Amino acid sequence: MRKKLLIVIVLVMTLLVSACNLTTSKNSDELKIASVVTTEGQILAYMMKYMIEHYSDEKVEIINNLGSSTVVHQAMVNGDANISAVRYTGTDLTGALQAEPIKDPEKALAFVQQAFADRFQQTFFDSYGFENTYAFMVSRETANKYNLKKVSDLADVASELEAGVDTSWMNREGDGYKAFVEAYGFDFARTYPMQIGLVYEAVNSRELDVVLGYTTDGRIASYDLVVLEDDLNFFPPYDASPFADTALLEEKPEVREAINRLVGQISTETMQKLNFLADNNLIEPAVVAEQFLVEHNYFSGGEK
Repeated sequence: MRKKLLIVIVLVMTLLVSACNLTTSKNSDELKIASVVTTEGQILAYMMKYMIEHYSDEKVEIINNLGSSTVVHQAMVNGDANISAVRYTGTDLTGALQAEPIKDPEKALAFVQQAFADRFQQTFFDSYGFENTYAFMVSRETANKYNLKKVSDLADVASELEAGVDTSWMNREGDGYKAFVEAYGFDFARTYPMQIGLVYEAVNSRELDVVLGYTTDGRIASYDLVVLEDDLNFFPPYDASPFADTALLEEKPEVREAINRLVGQISTETMQKLNFLADNNLIEPAVVAEQFLVEHNYFSGGEK
């Protein structure tokens, strides 16, 4: 009987300790950066971590490899994270905010900044300086063969070409496949939905003629792909910005200052090169991030 009582007491104490640890984790002042699984997200998460730790006394944990922007948003809402490494205007417009796409970059940014402040008490910073939007791309051989420079140039030959696109894009409202066909007035001979990470190899190996990828992906340079200009401005802006709980920034202004040092400092070309270093040269995202910060003097006052 005594033994059973002791076991019950131990189990109760264990549950109490676990509950206390969970509560402590939720209420902790520790900085936690949520990052998606992409190379870009990981590089920016480490940049932010190193900047905050350098310019403050804070210790930062990265919650890495989250599956999507939706998961990142939920982690922020639940209090499992208080900073996002990168958020994109176009993604959050139609995703977290459930709003209609906005084609004007300045209006899109202003909308998401106000909406997140009002609805979630979260701060959507100004852009890092680049956008990572959808873009159609072809091999250089195909570009030269058909004299392709912009998406409209595909109209005369699209019926001969097979395309590969992001699976989720096929059913997107506003800026998805159906709307694209209506806007540009042509369709491909066949369109294959596939994982976004597979499209680059598919067009490089000539399995497909044209694919829909991301403008900052390092494999564009690896495979010498030609990005076609979205001359009708069909795709909404996907400007990339840091993101954090407003209460955290008000309590720790040095964190806001550290993050702000990166705003406006990374161009689309620069981000593509950083992704290339990780994806093509197989350098760890943490190393890529640190090298960039050191080379640009961020640990000695930075660019600003």
